Amino acid sequence: MEYIYAALLLDSAGKEINESSLEGIVKAAGITPNEAMAKAVVNSLKGVNIKDVIKNAQTAQTAAPAAAPSGKAAEAKKEEKVEEKVSEEQAAGGLASLFG
Repeated sequence: MEYIYAALLLDSAGKEINESSLEGIVKAAGITPNEAMAKAVVNSLKGVNIKDVIKNAQTAQTAAPAAAPSGKAAEAKKEEKVEEKVSEEQAAGGLASLFG
């Protein structure tokens, strides 16, 4: 995670995200740099606009809570219908026992 945080810090500062800059930030944090990890992060971030990714994640996060309550409401309606159906069946069974 340290390398991701370092990449975010570099991006917010408008600096180039490269292996040496990542290793420098990690080292400044008191962690022994791992060249392979720095290289992997740099390679996986090539062509990625971090600001767009963060913006899209925030938009998705804002939309998700709205979708969740609507899904819960639909599920609650289904449960209510099941309970109604059971209640009708129980009532019919009760009436049948009266006329035995």
